[in-house]
Amino acid sequence: MRIEPVTPLAPRGIRHVVLTQRWSELTFLHWPVPPAEVAPLLPEGTRPDVLDGVTYVGLVPFRMVDVGLLRLPRVPWLGTFPETNVRLYSVDGAGRRGVVFRSLEAARLLPVLTARATLRLPYRWARMRIERAGDRVRYTTRRHRVEGAPHAATVEVRVGPPVTEPGPLEHFLTARWGLHTRVAGRTLYLPNAHPQWSLHHAEVLRLDENLIAAAGLPNVTGAPTSVLYSPGVPVRFGPPVTVAADA
Repeated sequence: MRIEPVTPLAPRGIRHVVLTQRWSELTFLHWPVPPAEVAPLLPEGTRPDVLDGVTYVGLVPFRMVDVGLLRLPRVPWLGTFPETNVRLYSVDGAGRRGVVFRSLEAARLLPVLTARATLRLPYRWARMRIERAGDRVRYTTRRHRVEGAPHAATVEVRVGPPVTEPGPLEHFLTARWGLHTRVAGRTLYLPNAHPQWSLHHAEVLRLDENLIAAAGLPNVTGAPTSVLYSPGVPVRFGPPVTVAADA
């Protein structure tokens, strides 16, 4: 099987746009993990995507902006909200690299319910805030009680200088051109495209979270090995395609 190369721009165009949005004020925190540890958590027809023998767990807080469906008008308030996701990295039998979300915290209930119902994404309704003061960005999230245990996270970073020449690791962790999810007994791949990331180095000032363990990864501990920040990109999604059962 030929796996698509890691590229700073999407390897496939989006001919029919089904969803638009902007990802803003993102911080990417990542920890390396053995592929065998996360393989059971991925959808059928996919396996862990690896770089130099390891795969990664990501914790990514950001602001979702102006979600739009098809060519319908965007609803600024309803489609704009903070979000925090725990994600893994996958590749399917066609060689398409993607992400698999283990959890997604979001501050708007209707988008949470819609994403659960349509794509079976593990969204959770949460109370969230993003605060910025100079070069410091602080993200806080805590699930509402109706979602069960009050899992939470506080992430504060100091944004540093631009990453002038992103290397293989920076591209591997951020240049992901689709997501894999399991819906009605089928694994789907939902492709996306956006401009190349503008990345900055970042320093963790505070990290207090239990979202990663709650997402089925209790052995991910210690400081992240990669911390990046981006002001954001506009994103377009194409229609989902079915993934063959054999990865």
